[in-house]
Amino acid sequence: MVVLLFVAFCGVAYNYVQGALKPLHPNSSQQIQVQIPAGSTSKQIGNILEKKKIIKNGFVFDYYTRTKKLGGFKSGYYVLKPSMTLTQIAKELAKGGSATALMNTGRVVVREGATADQIGDEVALNTKYSKQAFLNLLNDESFLKELQAKYPELLDSAMQAKDVRYRLEGYLYPATYTASKKTTLKELVTEMVATTNQHLQPYYAEIKDKKYTVHEVLTMASLVEREGATDDDRRMIAGVFWNRIDKKMKLQTDVAVLYALGHHKEVVTYKDLEVDSPYNLYKYEGYGPGPYNNPSLSAIKATLNPKDRDKGYLYFVADIHSKKVYYSKDYDEHQKNVEMVQAKTDASKKNENK
Repeated sequence: MVVLLFVAFCGVAYNYVQGALKPLHPNSSQQIQVQIPAGSTSKQIGNILEKKKIIKNGFVFDYYTRTKKLGGFKSGYYVLKPSMTLTQIAKELAKGGSATALMNTGRVVVREGATADQIGDEVALNTKYSKQAFLNLLNDESFLKELQAKYPELLDSAMQAKDVRYRLEGYLYPATYTASKKTTLKELVTEMVATTNQHLQPYYAEIKDKKYTVHEVLTMASLVEREGATDDDRRMIAGVFWNRIDKKMKLQTDVAVLYALGHHKEVVTYKDLEVDSPYNLYKYEGYGPGPYNNPSLSAIKATLNPKDRDKGYLYFVADIHSKKVYYSKDYDEHQKNVEMVQAKTDASKKNENK
């Protein structure tokens, strides 16, 4: 009987430790600032991380890092996530923290091609507002109507769009914004939208002449933003996408699939391509409900002025090492380009492993 109880206890303990080794919240994008005092032991650091709700158990962190010989932890301020593994956290702590607090700086940086979710992380990191409050405001009907009244040329088509995840996705201009302690969340978002309106002002007539809506242009530009690394490639890729739209071909871009999934992945699988979402452009024709991120002016200009559309390109594939993009007019030619790029990639990996 004693032996059975001991075996059962060991089983429970083993399962508990294994569970504690996993991220506390695997899908969370929450960022939490933590200060590690000088001279802290791994046990003390584990307790700090547990109290901050970054890990499940401080004792397991101490045991794991000592067993795996993960040490050399340095003092300072760190921004960590509950979605991180213990190994990832240990590696961050070994790099060294900041001497000053990293959060609540009041500077909100909206990077080119950042999604609303990513901007929400930035807002939560550097202001007193939560990510959820920011995201909720992007769909707040009364607030949206106020903005539409101020910027009708910009937002009229956005307000008519169906099935969008965030109504203001694509309308938050990439720039650096300063939020003082008195700045309201509405004022911060309004400034982002106003900046988009300011930069698009010279292009409203052109958008209208080409019989596009602002929403269509920003949606296409958000795809072009992520697919092209240079201005020239963005213009070429925009031409490919417009040509496919004209022929009622699906755009079949991984950018859209990743947005449909709601989280980033290094590799998109065949199963991912089946995700049931209006944003999945492997399943549905057209651009999708709305922007997939907040594009740069460069991507917007490329969308309005595509290059070499008359050459009839319908496919492209990029060599991730050389950054060169290969364009083709038919599927057979495209497959040859894909095989060539894959061969180059495989050869590069072999050389790296030598």
